[in-house]
Amino acid sequence: MQDDFMKINHSRLCDCKKGHLSCIEAKEWMKNQIGVWQFTYEARDIRDKNVHPAVFPIAMAKRVIEQFTHRGELVLDPFAGSGTTLLAAQDLDRNAVGFDLKQEYVDLSNSRVSEPPEDCHCQQLAFCDDARNIAKHIAPGTVKLVFTSPPYANMLNRERKNKSRRGDIRENEQFGKVEQYSQDPRDLGTLSAEDFEREISDIFKSMLPVFADKAHILINITDAWIEGKRVPLHINIINAMRDAGYEFRNTIIWDRRNLVNRAGIFGWPSSYITMGTTFEYILDFTLPAAPEKTRAARDRNKRQEQDDEGQTE
Repeated sequence: MQDDFMKINHSRLCDCKKGHLSCIEAKEWMKNQIGVWQFTYEARDIRDKNVHPAVFPIAMAKRVIEQFTHRGELVLDPFAGSGTTLLAAQDLDRNAVGFDLKQEYVDLSNSRVSEPPEDCHCQQLAFCDDARNIAKHIAPGTVKLVFTSPPYANMLNRERKNKSRRGDIRENEQFGKVEQYSQDPRDLGTLSAEDFEREISDIFKSMLPVFADKAHILINITDAWIEGKRVPLHINIINAMRDAGYEFRNTIIWDRRNLVNRAGIFGWPSSYITMGTTFEYILDFTLPAAPEKTRAARDRNKRQEQDDEGQTE
């Protein structure tokens, strides 16, 4: 089985101290402690929804990758889509692997990373396969970070109503379209919220072996408004990941107000509804330490406290 794993490096290329989470400097670390992040799109970002219906900014993927990895380490996107995570990893000299069900998106991803900069020493590869099979392709203990935005349950699998747009621009080129990625029964975007939660749990449970020590898994998700009801998909994600054996660590809010313009008013004056287009969640999970590691860490801390007390005396 070992020979079936893909050949991709995951070793650090930096001189950072062993215990450091990433190469990030203290100044940037302090900025990232503020749990509300804002981004802008750049020319390389894909904004055409006919190419891909839901793309996050390269800047967001880069900020996450910088915070949680060192140069050379391995980043994984199990729902790679247009390959934004891979492109960000290439910019930052990280190895990266992405998986997607659609060959069309895999080809797009690989085309976006086909001309690496001269100072990039790493590989970025996209493969057409189900995320459920990732542990068959990636060697155990090699992935330092997941950054992904999974298909949002049944959110896109219906005609678009553009309710957040002003009345005079509501019927644009997207109005009435079904923008779902595919109708493949394996596609999470075709599922109810309950089935979505169960499948996310099963997928990430199957991926547990691939993670390195102190790996982080960050998932971008938004809540949905379906058939007149709020569907809190971020809660489904948290429940799914906990059930799969991960520890919920942090919530980051993606403040999208700088990207929203000419918004319409809805609900007024009788039904208050927050605009889901103005924010999304980036949920951070880790793998709980094994019991023996927890005990060892506790013993180290106790010895350090005793040493500190002895020095004080």
